[in-house]
Amino acid sequence: MSQRTRPAKIGIELPVAERKGRQDTARWADISAMARRADEVGFDSLWVEDHLIFRHPGQEPQGVWECWSLMAALAAITERMEIGALVSCATFRNPALTAKMADTIDEISGGRVILGLGAGWNEAEYRAFGFPFDHRVSRFEETLRIIHGLLKDGQIDFEGRFYSARDCELRPRGPRPQGPPILLGTTGERMLRLTAQYADQWNAYFVHTNNRASGVAELRERVDAACHAVGRDPATLQRTATVMVNMAGTAAKPLAPHWTFEPLTGTPDGIASELHAYAAQGISHIQLWLEPNTIESIEAFAPALAAFDRG
Repeated sequence: MSQRTRPAKIGIELPVAERKGRQDTARWADISAMARRADEVGFDSLWVEDHLIFRHPGQEPQGVWECWSLMAALAAITERMEIGALVSCATFRNPALTAKMADTIDEISGGRVILGLGAGWNEAEYRAFGFPFDHRVSRFEETLRIIHGLLKDGQIDFEGRFYSARDCELRPRGPRPQGPPILLGTTGERMLRLTAQYADQWNAYFVHTNNRASGVAELRERVDAACHAVGRDPATLQRTATVMVNMAGTAAKPLAPHWTFEPLTGTPDGIASELHAYAAQGISHIQLWLEPNTIESIEAFAPALAAFDRG
């Protein structure tokens, strides 16, 4: 069924970390096969997280494939689905270069990239890879100014405390004159202000909604208030949400030990009903984390996707 008749777009987050959502580590052969199968099943988008390494006490370190390399590869092997970072850590890369990378991958994909950005939080990977962990929101604000200016206007001349882009131009341009849409995933007051100022889309991850549509309303009100505070019509900011779905039929193991919410589970009609509840809350794009995160789960989700389309 065409996504134009779907109450909200439905995307899938792909497994890119060691032993995350599955017993093994997904290799490129696994990731690419999952992407192609998601296209065949009828998903609207593919999403990749941006981390470098996790180090949890008492556990073996957990590495992660590099986000932007995978996005470029996914852009090259798919033709229809949107491709997004959920979300890319802005301070891992020079902001002007990030804008260049986003526009280039948008060219490879034919205009299907969603540029998800965040300020980062996992201090262990900052220390391990040599990135500064201080003033993260201040750095992020300067990053956004540069990326937004280059994508939307094609040029910028900026000198900040942390970053500069002097007489910088984005050439050649990708297929969209204002570049890929910018998505910010955040709930903090200062970050919501930046969302209202610079973003095209906002995302609520399942940890912030308690993985239920009923958790959207309070966050939506805060997003609306941030828009009003900067003089923006809230209706111009698209809303997205990430949902974890248990496809195992048994109790799903939390991806992080401190998470207390319950994954969505049940019959295809029951799952579709909850996704409709997200759409009723104004969510226009839903990104799913299927647990386990395998090609079999993608295939098993097909009846729920069909039920969602039926309404």
